[in-house]
Amino acid sequence: MSIWEYANPKKFMQTSAWALPWVTGLAVVTLVAGLIWGFFFTPDDFRMGSTVKIIYIHVPAAIMATGTWFMMLAASLVWLIRRHHVSVLAAKAAAPIGTTMTLIGLFTGAIWGQPMWGTWWAWDPRLTAFLILFLFYLGYIALWEAIEDPDTAADLTSVLCLVGSVFAVISRYAVLFWNQGLHQGSSLSLDQEEHVADVYAWPLWVSIIGFGLLFVSLVLIRTRTEIRKRRLRALEARERMA
Repeated sequence: MSIWEYANPKKFMQTSAWALPWVTGLAVVTLVAGLIWGFFFTPDDFRMGSTVKIIYIHVPAAIMATGTWFMMLAASLVWLIRRHHVSVLAAKAAAPIGTTMTLIGLFTGAIWGQPMWGTWWAWDPRLTAFLILFLFYLGYIALWEAIEDPDTAADLTSVLCLVGSVFAVISRYAVLFWNQGLHQGSSLSLDQEEHVADVYAWPLWVSIIGFGLLFVSLVLIRTRTEIRKRRLRALEARERMA
C-alpha cells in the first residue's frame, strides 16, 4: 500500500470517515484530562504563582501554531511536485486552525507576560516572529479567497507557504538564535535548568497530545468539507455547460 493512495479524494473520504470518530473521541478525552489535571491538580509555582498554569493552553497552542505551518508546507510541496489536490486542500483546511492557534498563543502569552514582564507585549525576537507568522496566516487565507481559479490559488499560496516557513522556524527556535530575548526557553527541554518540574510536565504532555489530536480532527473535517465543495463546483460547472 502506498501513501499516495490517500491523495485520491475517494480513498481519503473513506479513510477519514472511519478515523474521524476515533480521533475526535481521543482528542476530547486527552484535552479534558490534561486541562483538568493541569489547572486543578497541580500546585502554584513558587515564583509565578497560579499564572504558571497558562502553559497548559499557551504551550500546546504555540506548538500547534508552528506545527500547522510546517504541515501546510509539506502539503504545499506535495502539490507543487506531484499536483495532488487533496494535499493542497488539506493545507487550505489547516490554515484557519493554525491562525486560531497562533492567536491563542499570542493572547495567552500576553496574559502571562503582563505579570511576569510588567507589560502585555515586548518586541522580543520570538514574539515578533510569532506575530509575523500570524500575519502570514491571514495573508495565506486572503490569497485563497482573492483568486478564483483554484489551481492558480493553490500555486500562489504554496509559494507563500514556503516563504512563511522562515518565520515559522524563527518563532520556534528564536530563543536559540538570540540569547537577548525575554522569552524563556522551551518548557519541555533536555536541559534540566529549563525543563519544567515533572508535576507540571506530565499534564502538559497530555494537553499537547490533546491539542494535536484536536488539530488532526479539525483538519480531517475541514478537508472533507473542501473536497465536497470542489465536487459541488464541478457539478455546477457541468450543469452550466449542459
